[in-house]
Amino acid sequence: GEAMAILTGDALLALAFEVVARDVKPPQVAAACCAMLAEAAGACRLVGGQADDLAAEQAPASIELLEAIHRRKTGAMISVSLRLGATVAGADGAQTAALETYGEKLGLAFQITDDLLDVRGEEAEMGKRVGKDAQRGKLTFPGLLGIEESARRAEQLVLDACQALRPLGDRASRLNALARYVLERNH
Repeated sequence: GEAMAILTGDALLALAFEVVARDVKPPQVAAACCAMLAEAAGACRLVGGQADDLAAEQAPASIELLEAIHRRKTGAMISVSLRLGATVAGADGAQTAALETYGEKLGLAFQITDDLLDVRGEEAEMGKRVGKDAQRGKLTFPGLLGIEESARRAEQLVLDACQALRPLGDRASRLNALARYVLERNH
């Protein structure tokens, strides 16, 4: 149920800090990573974005508001994951910027696809009830743009995400595959 899902999320977030603090070396890099993770998960990003998402169920809708919400939620968590990897690997500024752009684009594409799956997904494949966003009056991409325009936008965002990785060459092949998977997933 919802209460267990919230507790699971809390436990996973605590585990993320534990893993970074314990396993990232040297300690200065671990501290920088913990600060990045805290910022991305905190009131100005993930938690604040979720609060805005709940408030938007009753607010006037706009694509700008919806994109801002999802940049703070899904986008922030994907982007921080990429920045953490870049920091631990000692990536330079251009590499980190490429990864951040990729993360921002992929985060929005992921959310659009998630919204689309709630509209046209199969409950058996999804493992959860579909159509619940519309029932709750939730602000979604298909609700604002329609299904076709939402799908087109997700495809363009994935293309843009992959384009951002070009400076990384072949080292980005798995990230490119991940971006394509976001469009192809059915659950």
